[in-house]
Amino acid sequence: MLRPDMLPIFLKTLPFFGLIAVGYWAGRTRFFTDEATAYLTKFVFYFALSAMLFRFAANLTMGDVFSWPFIWAYLAATSIVYVVATVIALVRRLPMEEAAVEAQCAVIGNVGFLGVPMLTLLLGEKAIGPVMMILAVDLLVFGSMIVIVITGSRDGRVAPGVLLSVGRGLIRNPMIMSIGAGFLWSALQLPIPDPMNEFLAILGGAATPGALFAIGASLASRTAERLSVAVYLSFCKLIVHPAAVAFMALFVFPVDPYAAGVMIAAASLPVAGNVYILAQHYRVAPHRVSTAILISTAASVVTVSAIIAWVG
Repeated sequence: MLRPDMLPIFLKTLPFFGLIAVGYWAGRTRFFTDEATAYLTKFVFYFALSAMLFRFAANLTMGDVFSWPFIWAYLAATSIVYVVATVIALVRRLPMEEAAVEAQCAVIGNVGFLGVPMLTLLLGEKAIGPVMMILAVDLLVFGSMIVIVITGSRDGRVAPGVLLSVGRGLIRNPMIMSIGAGFLWSALQLPIPDPMNEFLAILGGAATPGALFAIGASLASRTAERLSVAVYLSFCKLIVHPAAVAFMALFVFPVDPYAAGVMIAAASLPVAGNVYILAQHYRVAPHRVSTAILISTAASVVTVSAIIAWVG
């Protein structure tokens, strides 16, 4: 049940989830086919979101956003939840590959497609710096870890070729590249010409509606299986992860209160779609991940609003 102080935040988040619902309807009715959803996602991922992130980063400086206490707080909290989820999976006698996928569900939220546009609007443009740091940690550390763990458990060792493949994957990730290029542009103190700025603003403006619509359309093709496990993983992502982040940011590391609030809000986001892509690619529990994404996204309509209201 919504408290009175949650209602304004809930009403502000509602349009974001409304766009997800429209995308879900389009996918469910087959007005938007799986192929169309894949192409829309590719457009958002490689063009619109990259333009938005580059423009944001180019207008910031690393000194303004980079903070070791912030990184350590988020990394420590996320690592603890990751390890606990892995141990619980192993106690249930799951293979290490499945344990790695479940741990990924427990800590990796939809920061790129949902967090960047929503938190920037709800918490102010100052939120973009902390959000980009979280995105970088998720991609560089935990995005690499799942690949290393799965391939290592299958081969019995981590071959140099695996590390090379992980490195190539990071370099080819447009979110990493656009953030890095933006900060480089800022470090060189290059002004953004007006035509370029307008181009980036127009292209980046397509990121929010396109990303949210794509999330909904992709959810329409998800199948619900092993509900009890998916509910447990959703609880870890929506409740346990932000709680661990809040403890580390507020009581262990000296994180700026505003940045701590952004970090907690970002940690409360539902399971990211790229976890499903990895699970599908390696053929490790894709239906379980799919169900966790579906349940966590539906539940986040209430939980994310509550947490943003609290940190606000």
